[in-house]
Parts: sequence; C-alpha cells; structure tokens
Amino acid sequence: MFEHRALTGIGDNVPVRVTMDRTLRVKVIDACGMTCTFCHNEGTPVAADNHAQVAGEFGAVGRSERVSIYLATNGARFTAAPVFPDETFRTALRELRDALGFEEVHLTGGEPTLHPKLSAIVALAREEGYSVGVTSNGENGARILPGCAEAGLDRINFSVFGTSPEELAQVQNVRYRSVSLARRKIEALEQSIKVAADEGIDVRANVVVPDHSHVERVHRLLDRYTPHVSLRVLSSLADGDASLDAIDQLLGGLRAVPQEIHLIAGASGFRVSYRLPDGRLIKAKHIRQVRLPGTCASCRFNNPTDCQEGYYGVRLYRDPKGTFHVGVCIQRMDLCLPLDQFLDSAVCSEITRMREQEFHDLTRRSCRL
Repeated sequence: MFEHRALTGIGDNVPVRVTMDRTLRVKVIDACGMTCTFCHNEGTPVAADNHAQVAGEFGAVGRSERVSIYLATNGARFTAAPVFPDETFRTALRELRDALGFEEVHLTGGEPTLHPKLSAIVALAREEGYSVGVTSNGENGARILPGCAEAGLDRINFSVFGTSPEELAQVQNVRYRSVSLARRKIEALEQSIKVAADEGIDVRANVVVPDHSHVERVHRLLDRYTPHVSLRVLSSLADGDASLDAIDQLLGGLRAVPQEIHLIAGASGFRVSYRLPDGRLIKAKHIRQVRLPGTCASCRFNNPTDCQEGYYGVRLYRDPKGTFHVGVCIQRMDLCLPLDQFLDSAVCSEITRMREQEFHDLTRRSCRL
C-alpha cells in the first residue's frame, strides 16, 4: 500500500490519515544523567567531553562515557549549548514559524528536564503560538514538570529503556552499568510519570523493540503504566527485520486490531494505531524512506542501508557563541546552517515544496483505498 514492511497484512479497509509535518525539534540542553550506548545526541558531540575541542577533533566517547553514535562520520562542526528563554530564541522561533509554518515545538536534549529554565522555554514557545512537547528519560521530571504544566506544556514522551534495573543497566556504558544507579533512575521515571499525569499533561511512553527478547518488556509496560499512559512501540532501524518481526509477534500476541494509519507528509516517521481486546490503544512508530529530493540526492548515505532516519524534519541548535543553527539530518551535521543562512537557502524552500508534494501524493493515494 505505502511500500513499507510494517504495513504488510493490514487490510485496505483501515483508515489512512494524512497530515503535514509542522513540528520543529529544539535541542535545549546537552547534559544528561544517562550513558545509553545507542544515543545519537541529536547528532552533536557530547558537550561535557568536547568543550575544549574544535571541529575535526571531537571525540565520540569521553570521560562522561556518553556517546553520539553518528559523530565519527556526520561532520559535526559545533557542540550544542543550552537554549535560553530570551529574545534571540523568540526571534528564532518566530522566523522559523513564519518561513515553514511550524505549529509545534518538540524540546529534546540531552535531557530537557535538567534545564533549570525549561518552564520558561515552554512559556515563551506558547507565547509564539506553538504547542509544546518534550522527550524525556524522566530523571528530573518530578521537580520541574509542575512548572512546565503551568506554563502550558501539552505532552511529554517518556523514553523507557528498561522496566527493571537490570534491563536499564545493560544499555548503559561500563562505568555507569550499576543496578543500584539504574534502580534510582527507574524510580525517578515512575515518579515523573505520576507527576505529569497528575498535572494533566498528555503522557506517552516510547519503547524501542530491537528483537524478540524485548517483547516481554512491552507487556510489563502495559501492565504497569496504562491506562494513564499512551504506549508507543518503536522499530529499531539498526535491527531491521528482526525488530519488525518482534513487533509483529508482540501485536499478534496482544490480539491487536489495526485502527488507523497516520502518515506525516514531509517527514519519515509514521504511526499505526491498534486497539487491544480490553479497549486500550497502542501505537507502533516506524520510519519511511523519505528524502529531500535535492539535498539528499548525492548524499553518500542515500541508500536503504546507510540512511537510518531519512528526512525526519528540522532541528534547531544553539552553539556556545549564541548562534542558532538549523539541521536537516543527524547523520549529516555538516549540512547545518546558521539560522539566517538557512532561511535564505534553497533547502528551506525545498522543504516546503517537498512537504506540499508529499501531502498531495499521499492524500491522493489514501483516497483510492
């Protein structure tokens, strides 16, 4: 139907909803209290390990033991500094909104809840007409989320890397592979989830399913957190068919019935919603082969194996000198441009044209089903 393995076996009678990508991702802080071995760190070097380095000298792993998995080949030219709720940030949000029609800001890191001014950042984005979401591991949410809720935070996606201390410890680098530390992190996550739900924030839990061994983890999440938390399972790009097979096994075991396919024109991510026999909903998030027709055409990663994320959308960064940069690919950070240059670039207009063409094409195809 839409040429993706995840849609195999889904009947043509399942409704297809097509929307246009209107989300701007903003890296608000680089700091994080975890050392997950698979972290892409939004494409940038780990700032704590590279503050004295210059482009070309950035190290993929340093004393912190945090990683940025694409750094060895992505051509990153700057480290990311914290974003502040000031007039320069307001101007950046306003200019990107006006140029590309963004309606949502999604705050990322590092770990956004470690930013002491996160609630003020949320408030500023709301003042500029954005809805606001956050991706978080929950390590500091209990303290900061009430203020964010008051400022207008709409949703939070909690990344769940383990349902037990042993599971979480396994995906941390050696120095931090401590079960006792992992236990504290899980306790902090659970408290953050409770606080977010109590504050009326839309709470979602994201869990990556690399292979069959992770299926039971999803069952435990369903038992522990729903119905107050919307669960989303994510396929692992690095694990390919093994991940998709595991998700098929999971959904089959749950007797999940597909309810809707949600395609996002102009971005690689798409979602399929399923209903379980008890009425609960679960979503599976996947990646389509979406490319910017000009920018991606000659890229050395432009093939189904090496390009892991496709064109996922626009990201905003701030460097230590206070300059804002706009990126379109975490595997090609050399494509980042300072904000003023990006707004005048061919890439900016290319994004607009591609989104509109995809929306037209996907809508027409879905109407034929």
